Amino acid sequence: MAVGGRKGHLGIVDMINLSLIRELQVRETVRDVVFLHNELFFAAAQKKYPYIYNREGTELHCLKEHGPVLRLQFLKNHFLLATLNKFGQLRYQDVTMGSMVGNFRTGLGRTDVMQVNPFNGVVSLGHSGGTVTMWKPTSSAPLIKMLCHQGPVSALAFHSNGHLMATAGKDKKVKLWDLRKFEVLQTLPGHANTLDFSQKGLLACGNGSLIQVLRDVSGTQNYSRYMTHSMVKGYQVGKLIFRPYEDVLGIGHSTGWSSILIPGAGEPNFDSWVANPFETSKQRREKEIRALLDKLPPETIMLNPSKIGTVKPKREKPTKQEREAEVEAAVEAAKGMKLKKKTKGRNKPGKRVQKKQEALSRVKRPYLEQKIQEEENMSRKKQKTSEGVELPKSLQRFARKKASS
Repeated sequence: MAVGGRKGHLGIVDMINLSLIRELQVRETVRDVVFLHNELFFAAAQKKYPYIYNREGTELHCLKEHGPVLRLQFLKNHFLLATLNKFGQLRYQDVTMGSMVGNFRTGLGRTDVMQVNPFNGVVSLGHSGGTVTMWKPTSSAPLIKMLCHQGPVSALAFHSNGHLMATAGKDKKVKLWDLRKFEVLQTLPGHANTLDFSQKGLLACGNGSLIQVLRDVSGTQNYSRYMTHSMVKGYQVGKLIFRPYEDVLGIGHSTGWSSILIPGAGEPNFDSWVANPFETSKQRREKEIRALLDKLPPETIMLNPSKIGTVKPKREKPTKQEREAEVEAAVEAAKGMKLKKKTKGRNKPGKRVQKKQEALSRVKRPYLEQKIQEEENMSRKKQKTSEGVELPKSLQRFARKKASS
């Protein structure tokens, strides 16, 4: 676990033995902390710039081009570090090559609500106008822009299946959204400054000194209250995060860090190929090399990643550009055609030119006929629609009258 404090405290804790590995004091505000591809490296969003540290607390990089960053997210399958600074700029940096993959202005003002969808790698931002925008590193415009609340969005969270999104707003509502239809599934009363889904689908909401955990009992995406916890002495909750493969909820609050037991929160059976808590340094190196070889390019980030690997259906009707290209190719083939040498008197230059022109017109004829046919069909459709529309009385005397039989 990586922890960062408002007054400059950074620490790495071994959560199996609950022992402190390393802690350091950077003497400036730390706004966010995120691990990179494994537990050996982590990034911290400090007052002026984000920094990358190793497990021993040694500073490796200072990412000055990102500016004063408010939120950090790491896209594990793509090795991309996504940052959001206080000027509303979203940046993507490849941590393997060090190159800047994307740099976009959101155009919706300052925000500190940012979350990545684990299913497709799309980064979502919550804005002060109540909208949620979804971004990918290869597009300067948002993929989706949806109005979720009547006030500013205060928190975002995604279910591990990627199809369920929870949003909280200042209008004192927590909403659950189906991302396949972009529809509201459930609206719950209450306010939350932080949200998080567990591996088994439990939703934790934190506001002030109160924590609520909601559960989908029936399996029909109908969430109801499961557990409630109140912090002692009125400690203000800053961030909630479930510990993977454990029934533990971590709470970052105004005086430090706490954890509480939430039965049924974590996945009980871990897969050692995905996350091995007992891995050796050799296994970790092998895993890192395998992950680098399987690294996905930024172009694979899309709303529906299941489209990748499928066969694109053939279009029945070719586009205008495709048709023009076909005509040009046919004309070039006709021009390059060699004419037979005929007997004396039948091989004059004038006759040869005439034959070439005839060959070109023969090639173009089917395309021209098809074009004329389409234009006739369009004119018939327009005529039918104009006949179906009833004109106002003042214009009826100008309408063309049908010939009486």
